[in-house]
Amino acid sequence: MDFCYTELARIEPDMPDGKGMERAMSEIIRNAVPEDAKALLEIYAPYVTDTVITFEYEVPSKEEFRSRIIKNMEYYPYLVFEIDGQPAGYAYASKFRERAAYQWAAELSVYVDNKYHGRRIGTRLYAALIEALKERNVKTVYGVVTMPNEKSDRLHKAFDFHTAGVLKKVGYKHDCWHDVIYYEKHIGDFEQSPESVWK
Repeated sequence: MDFCYTELARIEPDMPDGKGMERAMSEIIRNAVPEDAKALLEIYAPYVTDTVITFEYEVPSKEEFRSRIIKNMEYYPYLVFEIDGQPAGYAYASKFRERAAYQWAAELSVYVDNKYHGRRIGTRLYAALIEALKERNVKTVYGVVTMPNEKSDRLHKAFDFHTAGVLKKVGYKHDCWHDVIYYEKHIGDFEQSPESVWK
């Protein structure tokens, strides 16, 4: 499914000289392309170095990150939120497990540039990603979240996810052991002989 939200217009304050001048800002959600790797990696890197939101220890290279985008796009949507032509966040789905019987389940991830927090970009990306997954015949989606994370907790509750389980002290990063919560949401009908997702 080719994905591109209708372009939106926002009026934001632009104050280069301290005065409240307004300008229109264009916002769009589109499919990622491999060439987005550099910009998206710049968004992702602080999550690796400064948080436990991701359990990666080292920031991947641009080449590695590019290959991840390509691999994910073979199976599931990978979306970019742009403001004035510049990526401000991204979201994607990935395999929940490698075995073929799991193909109707997907794990969701969303990352937003720190300077754009508080503008509901993550919420809009999540909504778009879930709708795109419905089109792909995905039945169940999961959010896998390091605890505590109040923002992510609110996000998943807003989308009517429920708690599927908690893994206790499953990850070690930044000198601490961390619990991980699994959020689950059914988004499709569970018919007999479902159409394949991994085509």
